[in-house]
Amino acid sequence: PSRKSANMASEQTTEEQAEQKISKREDWKKKKELEEARKAGTAPAEVDEEGKDINPHIPQYIASAPWYYYGRDGEKIPTLKHQRPQPEKQLSFVDQDKWFKRGVKAGPVATKFRKGACENCGSMTHKKKDCFERPRKVGARFTGDKIAPDEHMQPDLSFDYDGKRDRWNGFNPEEYQAVIDEYAKVEMAKRQLKEQKMTEDLLAGKISQDRRDEDLEEDSMRREGDSDEDEDEDKYADNIDMAGQKFDSKRRITVRNLRIREDTAKYLLNLDPNSAYYDPKTRSMRENPYKNKHLEEVSYAGDNFVRQTGDTVKMAQEQLFAWDASGRGTDVHLQADPTKLELLHKEFKVKKDDFKQNQKGSILEKYGGEEHLEAPPKQLLLAQTEDYVEYSRHGTILKGQEKAVTKSKYEEDVLINNHTAIWGSYWREGRWGYRCCHSFVKMSYCTGEAGRQVAQMEMADMELRNFGEEEEEEEAPKSLLEQHQEKLKKSKKKKKKERQEAEEKEQKEKEEKLKKALKAEEERNKTYQEIMKLDERKRPYNSLAADYQEVTEEELEAFRIKRANYDDPMKNMLGQK
Repeated sequence: PSRKSANMASEQTTEEQAEQKISKREDWKKKKELEEARKAGTAPAEVDEEGKDINPHIPQYIASAPWYYYGRDGEKIPTLKHQRPQPEKQLSFVDQDKWFKRGVKAGPVATKFRKGACENCGSMTHKKKDCFERPRKVGARFTGDKIAPDEHMQPDLSFDYDGKRDRWNGFNPEEYQAVIDEYAKVEMAKRQLKEQKMTEDLLAGKISQDRRDEDLEEDSMRREGDSDEDEDEDKYADNIDMAGQKFDSKRRITVRNLRIREDTAKYLLNLDPNSAYYDPKTRSMRENPYKNKHLEEVSYAGDNFVRQTGDTVKMAQEQLFAWDASGRGTDVHLQADPTKLELLHKEFKVKKDDFKQNQKGSILEKYGGEEHLEAPPKQLLLAQTEDYVEYSRHGTILKGQEKAVTKSKYEEDVLINNHTAIWGSYWREGRWGYRCCHSFVKMSYCTGEAGRQVAQMEMADMELRNFGEEEEEEEAPKSLLEQHQEKLKKSKKKKKKERQEAEEKEQKEKEEKLKKALKAEEERNKTYQEIMKLDERKRPYNSLAADYQEVTEEELEAFRIKRANYDDPMKNMLGQK
């Protein structure tokens, strides 16, 4: 009966499991149908805990909440809260208008020492080891006098990315008023100096009263108009033409400065690719395309030719003068008042020339030397004369008069001991002598023609001894390649010779070492034989012990040579003479 009851219980559990599977499958099917209906719009959307609809098209891996998101009853509820920023993890930043307060003291100054304050100065915002005041001989803790005010505790400001990089944060625009006041004082000082100078000119009679009033009025109007120039700068900048173009700021149309169709294009004037460069973007050719022709023969000499001809150079000089004059305080401008600028420039050049002449005259009058400033004629400057002189290929004069030798302050051509030439007038083989007798002995007496003959005979004998009776053949000059090859051959021969000498030396050293090793091996063998003949009781202590030293190559070779071959029938004859 127990077996039957167990079988019945197992059948019931299997039936229950099957029913649960069927219910789960039906629930899953209903859930899928509900999702399809929500996506189709026939069923209302799912609602989260805040009453907001959840988009049914959101994928499941996004909409499914983690395990720790449950409702009030412990059931898992639909939500998208896990996909939104978590408020506890969000960083909070302060407003960018807030900044640290500099040099502010907190509250009124205390009249007596407070518990927990700095023992040195009495401030409550720091301790004694952090105090910046000079250490007092007797601290405020004991005296109670001169209690320092409390510092303002700066807030801990946390800024975002832009707030950290705001370079104007904490800037007070009212501080710039000091800069404006300084410039205003400078302008006022300039105006007073100008008024003072014009008053002095008026008293000296250089200008009239009306001219002074007009200049002061123009200056004041110009200074008042400077403030409006910055405002009108953008307005006037639109009307400026671009380089190489005519730009209409009203219609916003760009028109190129086109050439006349009948004129030849600049790039067709000279078809040589190495001639002047033509820029197709600006249609300019700055250099002269005809380099080998005179300027009078060509119709076009480049765009730079215009800048270097006519009044262009004069205008550039006047512009430089206007800039220098305006920098020194003179109110002058090339475009605004060209006539005034030209008159001032002419007056300046005249005064400059007069100043140079007066300076030159004063220097010559004080120091003298006017005769050195007179330029000699061109014939003397270039050393040109009408004297005809003809030279040979060796440098000797064939026709004409020999150029005079420049004399020095020392004595020259002093002849001694009957010589007709000075010492050093003759040179041969690195030795100096006298040209008259070919003698190389200084302060010797002249032997004349006989000395020359003796010197020639000695030279001939020396040549016979050195070179024999064979005639010297002049060798043809060698090229750089031949000289290099000869140098390489010599270096190779030298290296080979040095290597052979080193090898021979090394071989000799090896032979000497081998001889010494053979001699030592023979002595060792004799000693060994003598010891072996003795009785063991009479042998010296450690007589057969090996000496622990490193064996050289020569000693090993000597051992191999002297080693006895016991199969050799003549082994007993070794060492016998």
